[in-house]
Amino acid sequence: MSMLSEIAEQPEVIGRLLESGRPAHRRIAEMAAGCTHVIVAARGTSDNAARYAQYLWGAHNRLPVGLTTPSLFGPLDSPPALDGALVVGISQSGQSPDLVAVLSEARRQGRPTLVLTNEVDSPLAATADVVIDLCAGPERAIAATKSYTAQLAAVAMVSRALAKSEEPEMESLPGYLEEALSAPAPPMLEALTDADRCAVVGRGFHLSTAFEWALKLQELTYMLAQPFSSADFLHGPVAIVESGFPVLTVATGGPTYAEMAELAGSMTERGATVITLTDEDGTPGENTIRIPRVAPWLSPIVAAPVIQRFAHDLTVARGLDPEAPRGLSKVTRTR
Repeated sequence: MSMLSEIAEQPEVIGRLLESGRPAHRRIAEMAAGCTHVIVAARGTSDNAARYAQYLWGAHNRLPVGLTTPSLFGPLDSPPALDGALVVGISQSGQSPDLVAVLSEARRQGRPTLVLTNEVDSPLAATADVVIDLCAGPERAIAATKSYTAQLAAVAMVSRALAKSEEPEMESLPGYLEEALSAPAPPMLEALTDADRCAVVGRGFHLSTAFEWALKLQELTYMLAQPFSSADFLHGPVAIVESGFPVLTVATGGPTYAEMAELAGSMTERGATVITLTDEDGTPGENTIRIPRVAPWLSPIVAAPVIQRFAHDLTVARGLDPEAPRGLSKVTRTR
């Protein structure tokens, strides 16, 4: 198995997940009844799935969603009161002790717990009232790919369950992923193969994409890739942009498109090397990466395998091995 082969599995993975997750819908809605907010415990790539949950569960389910502070449950030994919270753990392996500590404390406080994981026999899964199996199968590549996309789809399934809605477009996700993966990979730009830093900018649902794209570039290419929301970027960090500086942007159709397209255009005018992930014709920027057009709230799921393949290909272009990123292991246990 390789990173590319696991990226290619994603349409099948999401199809399995959509089918197997149906029985959990009623249980999720029942246990979340009366909850006023959601606390999510996650690390690494899973943190970026949690960022997607912040926007999706906020926009579609009107729930404030916060990312927890695991140190309060571990080294600082000062867990906060979780009154009113649905507590969610997101993890590929379900092994990290700090995440287990968060959900164990939630159960001690009598709060409902939900876990999205690829390992249903893991310590994290054992803390959950409801477990959603990501159905990704064994993931051998160090860089998470199919498990991340499955986490995004699972977050969307939870939103559908909380809203007690059908959301039929979700059933077309495997086909959209096939389409995304069948498109030709963009050529690597010399400005990126030689770069040691870049900015990655998104907003709204795609803030998760910006953070995950940056993470993949850092762990595979060793480039210092800094993610930003477009609003935060314009509040100061934009000053780093000079001629040739790489700026990766996500400008897909929906409420944030005009803002992101304007940013891509303004960065091009500054002389930056701009690469824009988009599903719209006429998006500014000399270098665009196309993804299929879907509802804005589903777009991060369709974008995921495309940014993964981009990171893989850039790693190879830089003469590095995407199967052996230095200093990393598949399972990371933090406390």
